[in-house]
Amino acid sequence: MFDPQYDLLSKLLTTCVIEVEKKPAAAEPWIVARNAVRAARATEADLVAAIEAQDAVALRTIVEAWSSGKRILPEADREVLKRAVKAFRKSMKVTRLDAESSVGGNPMTSGRQSSIVGIVPPPRYPREVWDELVREKRLGGGRQGIYELPPE
Repeated sequence: MFDPQYDLLSKLLTTCVIEVEKKPAAAEPWIVARNAVRAARATEADLVAAIEAQDAVALRTIVEAWSSGKRILPEADREVLKRAVKAFRKSMKVTRLDAESSVGGNPMTSGRQSSIVGIVPPPRYPREVWDELVREKRLGGGRQGIYELPPE
């Protein structure tokens, strides 16, 4: 089930394009796409028109433009990515503070610095969100489920 708070519309529509190409007569992918794009009606008129007309070629063109970076992602996707980065930064901060404040540091010094550079991201966002952030170079890594902030 598509949740616009945590899932990327662009990834859902990519899946719909693949399903339509496998079975051109199938109505299910178009129904899913139509339901998912309801919130983007005002900002993505050409996307809505392609879905309403069930134009697989136009939808594929839009999806390919998103994946190549020639077209900016829908507003809903940008908001999801923004919230995911914020959640990641907060989780990273808490993890570092936890490591720095653990028992065992020398009480006569100012403490110790955390050597944590990567964490497993918050689970409320799917892997596609984190992979998109890596593709956009807003996060690094992704190997074995560990992501890190890019060098500043």
